[in-house]
Amino acid sequence: MKGKVLVTIEGLKKLKDEYRGLIKIKRPFVAERIKKAREYGDISENAEYDAAREEQSFLEGRIQELEEILRGADVVKDHSKGNSIVAVGSKVKVHMDGAEEEYHIVGTVEADPLNKKISHESPLGIALMGKKIGDVVEYEAPVGKLKFHILEIR
Repeated sequence: MKGKVLVTIEGLKKLKDEYRGLIKIKRPFVAERIKKAREYGDISENAEYDAAREEQSFLEGRIQELEEILRGADVVKDHSKGNSIVAVGSKVKVHMDGAEEEYHIVGTVEADPLNKKISHESPLGIALMGKKIGDVVEYEAPVGKLKFHILEIR
């Protein structure tokens, strides 16, 4: 993940909080777990030790990933005061088939489709980027072609 990574201010805060939690809480906890598992004796047949080492490996990998993301973080401007076009950081209210939805356009590391946080690099994100209020956006979804009418950008 070399280079710049687009993040919102909110996303950057969450990434920093996760990093601090892993460094200050989780890492010492796992180290203590490994230490206790070693005390059980022969580590070659010690399931607790193996599980703790596996957790440590995953943890260290995530710490390295977060360090790389934070080094390359490029915070996008705050769109809370409104904007005339959809950009990373925008919240976009759309109308489709009688229903309204709101999506938050975010960088790829923040994407969480279940919570309506859509990456600017996703097919829907690409379709929305650069559009204005009143535009109709066509988007090729797994269920077929969908049309969104942009109602609000904030």
